[in-house]
Amino acid sequence: MQRETLWTGIGGQGVQLATELLAHAAVAESRHAMFFGSYGGMMRGGNSETTLVLGDTPVESPPTVGSAWAAVVLHPAHAAGPLAKLRPDGLLVANATLDADPGTHPGPAVRIPATELATGVGNPNAVGMVALGAFAAATGIAALDTLIRVLPDVLPAYRHRHIPVNEAALRAGHEAATPLLDAWATTGVPA
Repeated sequence: MQRETLWTGIGGQGVQLATELLAHAAVAESRHAMFFGSYGGMMRGGNSETTLVLGDTPVESPPTVGSAWAAVVLHPAHAAGPLAKLRPDGLLVANATLDADPGTHPGPAVRIPATELATGVGNPNAVGMVALGAFAAATGIAALDTLIRVLPDVLPAYRHRHIPVNEAALRAGHEAATPLLDAWATTGVPA
């Protein structure tokens, strides 16, 4: 079983970091991960996109997907590509603060005020962590405890002082979402 996830936002929202953290957490939970990130020419404000394929067996092809099980949209500026690949029954996680949800997705959706929650925990750039916490709560894609435990492995040592605010952002997102589906169930889940 594989779960393809597409993430999109603008530079500075933590798209790359959140996706890498999810990949590390999946591996820590004995799953397999393949991750590809791309970003525009600017550090902040340009597009930032990732594709992460998680599986219960080794992922054998590059993470270039034609359709996705889930999409996490943190900013509306670059949402069109991932939304076009999101299967009709796939899960959409959208940043409601920036109206990153076009409202046309027919499948399950988690609308979370990610920018507002990130600002509330003291780091408006922790939008990706808030969204990851919500995504984990809604799907069980990875346990919150695992995400928090591997955070020091993903953040470079010179950024370890940001661990508490990133943990708070993960928790804020996790608390703001409710279970919607089981990512690893073999039945009753969009495949």
